[in-house]
Amino acid sequence: MPLSSNTDFEVQSLDTSTDTNHTTKKAPWWRQLQYLAAGIFFGIVLIKSEVISWFRIQEMFRLQSFHMYGVIGSAVITGIIAVAIIKKTGARTIYGDPITFQPKSFNKGQIYGGLLFGFGWALTGACPGPLFAQIGAGFTVSMVTLASAILGTWVYGLLRDKLPK
Repeated sequence: MPLSSNTDFEVQSLDTSTDTNHTTKKAPWWRQLQYLAAGIFFGIVLIKSEVISWFRIQEMFRLQSFHMYGVIGSAVITGIIAVAIIKKTGARTIYGDPITFQPKSFNKGQIYGGLLFGFGWALTGACPGPLFAQIGAGFTVSMVTLASAILGTWVYGLLRDKLPK
C-alpha cells in the first residue's frame, strides 16, 4: 500500500467487475486505531462471555449446554436484522459508498469445507474469532491452531481449482 505522506494512508478497494485495485479514499494513519480499539473490545466480550472457553465449545459439540448455541443464534438473528435494516434504508458506508450484497451460489464443496471447519473447531476449541482472543488471554497453545489455520488457508489456495465445486 503506497503511502502519500507520513501521516496519511490510502484505502485500497477491490473493484470486482474488473479485478483491479484502485485508491478510493485517504485518511490519516491514526484513524486505524479505532479498529484496534474495536478488536480489543471484541476480545474482552469474547472472554467475558466465555466464548473462548475450550470447555464451553466442547459442551456445545457434545450437546451438553445451550450456552454457545445461544451466543451463535443471537449473533445470527442480529445479523439478519442488521442486513434487513441496511437493505430497507439503503444505508451507506461511512465514506458514502452504497452497501451492496452479492448473491452467492451453493455448491457441494461448501458442505465439505463446513464439515472440515467443524471438525477442526471441535478438536482445537477455537474458530477464527475466539482464536485471537485465546492468544491474547494467554493461551499460547492456540498459536499452533493459528499456524494450522494459516497453513490450511495456504493449502486451500493451492488446491482450490482441483476441489469439488
